[in-house]
Amino acid sequence: MLHNGTPSPSKRIAIDAMGGDLGPAEVIAGLHLALRENAALNPVTLVGDRAVLDPIVAAHPFAAARDIKIHHASQVIGMDEKPIAALKQKKDASMVRAIELVKNNLAGAVLSSGNTGALMACGTLRLRTLPGVDRPALAAIVPRENGVFIILDVGASPDAEPANLVHNAILGAHYARDILGEASPRVALLTIGAEEGKGTKLTVAAHEILKNAAAANLLNYTGQMEGFELFRDHADIVLCDGFTGNVLIKSWESLARFFTGTLKGELKANPLRLAGALLGSGAFKAIKRRTNPERYNGAPLLGLRGNVLKSHGSSNRQAIKHAILAANRFIETDFLHHIETDIARVNALMSA
Repeated sequence: MLHNGTPSPSKRIAIDAMGGDLGPAEVIAGLHLALRENAALNPVTLVGDRAVLDPIVAAHPFAAARDIKIHHASQVIGMDEKPIAALKQKKDASMVRAIELVKNNLAGAVLSSGNTGALMACGTLRLRTLPGVDRPALAAIVPRENGVFIILDVGASPDAEPANLVHNAILGAHYARDILGEASPRVALLTIGAEEGKGTKLTVAAHEILKNAAAANLLNYTGQMEGFELFRDHADIVLCDGFTGNVLIKSWESLARFFTGTLKGELKANPLRLAGALLGSGAFKAIKRRTNPERYNGAPLLGLRGNVLKSHGSSNRQAIKHAILAANRFIETDFLHHIETDIARVNALMSA
């Protein structure tokens, strides 16, 4: 905070208001919901075409009472554009300008529902990775027995090296401690068998390094995990390469929607089932709430010198609300503060 009681510029949340499939009106509606849920939400800067954003913001009841700024950007990176080419051709894109606010310490976090590849490329090029981290990792939260777990990477590095998975373990452990409140988060490596030597060259090599890191008290590594254990209360962080993680997270989201839709259809199939459904409606609502992917929206791109969060391109206002609240938590916990020391320690271990 500044001495006059106003928030520091680096406490602001920069939102790429032009990214996403549903348009800026849905983004601003999501902001409205976030402000209703958290009255102490950090101030927000919406980045995008001022001519489009001004009338939408002015129409919302929060406009006069809250510190909502608009940072003009004349261009938008489309979902189907090639990331590097788009960044070269569209230097005034809303995503680029939003990330530059973080780089220039005018915002503490950036949130975008835009082109994932462009967001990762722009974040990496503009902010750079933390010292000792080779590649960033995209993390996602997934529900399981008795809570949630973090899976990473879910798309940033499809062709990861063993060292990348080890770095991701450190990043994920900090995420679990600082954002989710896990005092000693359990780290597991996703593979096809728990036996020693089973898996790909990547997982076998990473497993050996992770065991050494655990012996040096750098991680609470619990070992290898098979797919059938994912949704049990066995781990707080699950490591995999970006290709596997991306397939896994999209499969889970699709399955959650399929299960909810199928259950709804079956319960309405006849009057007797419908009567039973009414009696158990509380339980069904609780299950839907826990497994709804919208609730876990806002995947952070870990390993950068700034907080970058990715919201689904198809995010509706409820999903955007949760992503904004997640960005706010990253700012409030000063997430990046202690990571560099642990990365340096694990890199020294790998070098030795």
